[in-house]
Amino acid sequence: MRRSLPLGIYRPGSTIWHRIPAGPKLGLVVLTSIVVVTLPGPWPPCVALVVALGISQWARVPLAAVWKGLRPFLVVVAVLGAFQWWQRGWPVAVEIVATTVALVVVATTFTATTPMDRMLDAIVRGLGPFRRVGVRPEKVALAFSLMITAIPAIFDIAHETREAAKARGLERSPRANLSPMAIRVVAHAYDTGAALHARGIGDD
Repeated sequence: MRRSLPLGIYRPGSTIWHRIPAGPKLGLVVLTSIVVVTLPGPWPPCVALVVALGISQWARVPLAAVWKGLRPFLVVVAVLGAFQWWQRGWPVAVEIVATTVALVVVATTFTATTPMDRMLDAIVRGLGPFRRVGVRPEKVALAFSLMITAIPAIFDIAHETREAAKARGLERSPRANLSPMAIRVVAHAYDTGAALHARGIGDD
């Protein structure tokens, strides 16, 4: 079983967050996300962020794991926050940044307290009633699995490409960074598709 997830690493434990079944816990994550996004103003997301951090500590998720889940999003969040501050003022910037960070912390806590196999089983069970309208829960779960395993691979490719460009003194060259990364990401996707095809997955 694969335990490394893009937002956190599954950590066995006996807290209440580990004992909650994956299905209800995933539903709780979705409901929380909807509530946090819906509430207007800068303060509700800030409160949600504090609560999310408190729950992560209650679930005994190390701060280092929370930071690892946040780190890939920091540049995007910083740029987005600065742009919103410039265009719409600090309340909107705080609202967007706090909402994004709170949701990432919630997702990190979820992945750190839920094994991937149970997560995928919950997706299959949750989508079961939609079989009658043509939805194939197993393929949705497979797509979800491929997505969450591809994200860290893409981050690794980006890091290796940046280090290679830096070694050649081209760390500030967009072409030296973006072109090799795009080629390697496409090659990774092609290899993944070829491996699935070789196993007869998706032939129908």
